[in-house]
Amino acid sequence: MAIYAAALSQHPVPVEAVGECAGQLLEALGGARPDLVVAFASPHHTGAFTDIVASLHSLLSPGVLTGSTAIAIAGGGLEVEEEPALSVWAASWGGGHARAFRLEAQPDSDGTRIIGWPDDLPPLGTLMLLADPFSFPVPELLELCNRSAPGLTIVGGNASAARGPGGNRLALDSSVFTHGAIAVLLDASVPVWTAVSQGCRPIGQPFTVTASDRNFILELAGQPAVNRLQQVAAAMPGEDRELLRGGLHVGIVLDEHKIDFSRGDFLVRNLIGADPERGALAVAERIEVGQTVQFHVRDAQSATDDLRAVAGRALHGDRHARSALLFTCNGRGAQLFGTPNHDAGLIQDLVHGGLPLAGMFCAGEIGPVSGRAFLHSFTASLAVFGDEIVLEPE
Repeated sequence: MAIYAAALSQHPVPVEAVGECAGQLLEALGGARPDLVVAFASPHHTGAFTDIVASLHSLLSPGVLTGSTAIAIAGGGLEVEEEPALSVWAASWGGGHARAFRLEAQPDSDGTRIIGWPDDLPPLGTLMLLADPFSFPVPELLELCNRSAPGLTIVGGNASAARGPGGNRLALDSSVFTHGAIAVLLDASVPVWTAVSQGCRPIGQPFTVTASDRNFILELAGQPAVNRLQQVAAAMPGEDRELLRGGLHVGIVLDEHKIDFSRGDFLVRNLIGADPERGALAVAERIEVGQTVQFHVRDAQSATDDLRAVAGRALHGDRHARSALLFTCNGRGAQLFGTPNHDAGLIQDLVHGGLPLAGMFCAGEIGPVSGRAFLHSFTASLAVFGDEIVLEPE
């Protein structure tokens, strides 16, 4: 039986915060040694993060310790924004189910070389990735994984405590780094699954891309893309048209074999501009002729409905959810929803009695859509952990 624990401290003094979290975790673990400990610290603790990590490693003696600094921190049903916070999560699966490695990016003649990527990745399992967005090319790594290890499920996020290079902190065991990425590989026996809420809802109808140029959609179903957008906007109710001012998005269908498309079938990307002369729309993703796309809008209610649906399926499916790690966007929180504790609180409300949860606000969230790993924005990506270790037959 797996054992999970989580603790949150809002004490402003780092040593006190470590003591509070470690004490709660040791009591909850009941003497079991954790296979994995994950620590998230607010910017207030950046200067002391090395001491925090070393103390947690000494007190908890985990098989693997990882973590990151972030602009805001989640723990239990709380999201702590603009105040000191340390959130620590621990899991015990009986030993030997997690291993970690540090990754660095180095330019070379072919583009970017990933240093530290192991040659012996298993065909199945879960990879949790924490990265510094200023020094590590997460999209390139995800493309590598999608090609070379398609059976791996990847979840995580970018550190968000700093606005420039060198300001974030990443932990691996008792060491702390200011660049690169930390990857934790959980073998296929660990009961973990993911849920990704992109926080949008579709409007209008799907269209086939009939002409494109890199990330520009030139035509949708034989008409200039701008014209199609104008037609969709004209048919929208007045209250929905107001949402267009807050930003419009394009959902790209990833599995073209489906006949009908619904939540989870789209990779949502920002609409970043238009070229009126060509009647083209620019999207933050390369677009190919033949792909199916649909316009999407995002607002607080759409994001709430989407998270409730996506997380509800993950927490109430045929697997028993026992714990969770939350990687949510730093553009969500109180500034989007108008009230605190939205994502973490909603997840706890979906589970009778709550569950051990820790998390961070990210500068880019990692999670799968239609079986492929992507870096997202304005998304809540959830790793849900269950009961039983799946043992290989002897």
